[in-house]
Amino acid sequence: MGSNVVFYAMYNDDDVLKDGAKKLVAKGVKVSEVFSPFPVHGIDPIIGIKETRLGIMSFLYGLTGLALALLGMWYIMISDWPMNIGGKPSFSFLENMLAFVPIGFEMTVLFAAHAMCITYFLANKTIPGMPAENPDPRTTDDRFVMELRLSENQKFSEKELEAMLMETGIVELDQKNIK
Repeated sequence: MGSNVVFYAMYNDDDVLKDGAKKLVAKGVKVSEVFSPFPVHGIDPIIGIKETRLGIMSFLYGLTGLALALLGMWYIMISDWPMNIGGKPSFSFLENMLAFVPIGFEMTVLFAAHAMCITYFLANKTIPGMPAENPDPRTTDDRFVMELRLSENQKFSEKELEAMLMETGIVELDQKNIK
């Protein structure tokens, strides 16, 4: 066929999947992707997925929310429309800072949470309305699929990869020729 061949090995247990991935990686096989109905803890370092930087982005989004909240409170309560509320001085931001803490916290959480959802959808290409790239709909229920691309494993032939996959305890093997 060629180097455009993709193998989809289906498993019915996450532990069997992890053991199979360990065996394949130990033999030098590169696993492209794993599709599962829930996060399989410990699979990322096995197949070589790097840790994401989403935490850093969340922190930056939170700082943006806090900065906008403080800037907005300064402008509204100190600069634009100063009011004497409960005898508090309206001419100094620092003297009113404690009153602004709850709003600052809420804006930090709001920006971090909403921007992280959008970033997650963009990074994983799962924006609502986009077509799914899932090889088998059963992976949303109770099956696990490991994807191997022949183009990433050129030191092995199709038959060798198929034989190695059969040794890992798969339930079903699907082979596709992609373009």
